[in-house]
Amino acid sequence: MVHLSVNINKIATLRNSRGGNNPNLVKVALDCERFGAQGITVHPRPDERHIRYQDVFDLKEVIATEFNIEGNCKEQKFVDLVLANKPAQVTLVPDTEGQITSNHGWDTIKNQDYLQEMVKTFQQEGIRVSIFVDPVLDMIEAAATTGTDRIELYTEAYAQGYHQNKEQAIAPYVKAAERATLLGLGLNAGHDLDLYNLQYFAQQIPNLLEVSIGHALIADALYLGLENTIQMYLLQLSN
Repeated sequence: MVHLSVNINKIATLRNSRGGNNPNLVKVALDCERFGAQGITVHPRPDERHIRYQDVFDLKEVIATEFNIEGNCKEQKFVDLVLANKPAQVTLVPDTEGQITSNHGWDTIKNQDYLQEMVKTFQQEGIRVSIFVDPVLDMIEAAATTGTDRIELYTEAYAQGYHQNKEQAIAPYVKAAERATLLGLGLNAGHDLDLYNLQYFAQQIPNLLEVSIGHALIADALYLGLENTIQMYLLQLSN
């Protein structure tokens, strides 16, 4: 079964909007685990507009499932944070300063030497590394030569095209997944996956290991309840 890692950034956004600690981020993370999620994802940014750096330390103490920290490794503070906490996985995302959300994968050709260095830095500390990439074969091939353990396919284009022509929307992702498998890369995916498009994606993508979902899942939970929502996402991944 494909693992579901719940991104809890939006919970932190809600908490920060009023100050204090309501909702309690750590409790929500533990509840997500209790409701069946196989992992917890956070994506701290330099302005700490949602996940605070202290949150990462607090979560690391209690997370029993897989802890995944996403972020831009060109920020030294992010690198230090990851090395201090040693999560199961770090996902390298090429965010720019002030970016609202991730909107592109790495140019793994242009940044080849740099990514090789960063992959080695994290792997030496026992941290699995995943590189965020677009479904472009050249970028996947170059990602493989960095020594990374996995790639995470950026799925916004699939989500945008799903309702118009799902076969066309999924096609480049299938090719990307097949190439990643040939190159020995583990495969994750994330961004704009939801209850409408997730099942088809999981059915069509070979050797998919993990999806990271935050915004859509938390939005659904407002209507459906968090426990029920997580169970519904898990169902899409199991069918």
